[in-house]
Amino acid sequence: MRDDRFSAIRQLLYSVGSSTIQEIADSVGASPATIRRDLQLLENDGAITRTRGGARIADAVGVEVAFQHRERQNLAAKRAIADAAYAQLASHSAIFLDAGTTVLQLARCIRLKPMPLSVFTNCITAAQVLMDIPNVKITLIGGVLRSENASMVGALAEATLDGLWFDQLFLGAGALSEDVCIYTLDEMEARLNAKMLERSAAKTLLCDSTKFGKRLTYRVARVGPGISVISDDDLSQDWRARLADAGADLHLVPAAEREGEPTP
Repeated sequence: MRDDRFSAIRQLLYSVGSSTIQEIADSVGASPATIRRDLQLLENDGAITRTRGGARIADAVGVEVAFQHRERQNLAAKRAIADAAYAQLASHSAIFLDAGTTVLQLARCIRLKPMPLSVFTNCITAAQVLMDIPNVKITLIGGVLRSENASMVGALAEATLDGLWFDQLFLGAGALSEDVCIYTLDEMEARLNAKMLERSAAKTLLCDSTKFGKRLTYRVARVGPGISVISDDDLSQDWRARLADAGADLHLVPAAEREGEPTP
């Protein structure tokens, strides 16, 4: 029965990202005291991280928090980063939007302030956001559906990119590690992201400061000359120096730009 509870707790936190002890207890049908003991054991195993009055899925586990929850994390910073990326768009250009949640905020900016664009994406959600906007032509790349990221990946998606060239790429990142490389949890996503970089003239990484200094399983590419990075100004001085040394062009969004932003 304990193993069943552990499985139910992990599944709940995977789905919602974080929850209170009472919510977990109600969901799995156990007492709060039992849940507290379970959470201690799960934290010891590295599966979850306890918080004040609850728990969340551990950052280092090899599963991703559901896309809808990740979209809401650090939302103000993501919107400010997206606004800065929007300012780089050129009318009538061909752009690629990957399946990152910060990149999705750029799609929402385009919806609010449309301009003539040819938008290519492997993100189902981004395509839905933009599909009825006048003068915005949407091409959704086919492939294998990766439900965790609402994205299309795999050999078919990679082969499609071989026949395309983009003026601008806007790429998200699961993690940016100390080796100044982009990492992701999924092998097929890593290969497709690397192909996106190969097939784009201008390359911009949209990455909030919480993604820096972490490492996931699969390496995408090293950040260096020819890659611009837009992040928020909570980024440490150490990371600012690392990116400068790597030859990347860094643009930081001031904290003031993150305050009081309306929901798109």
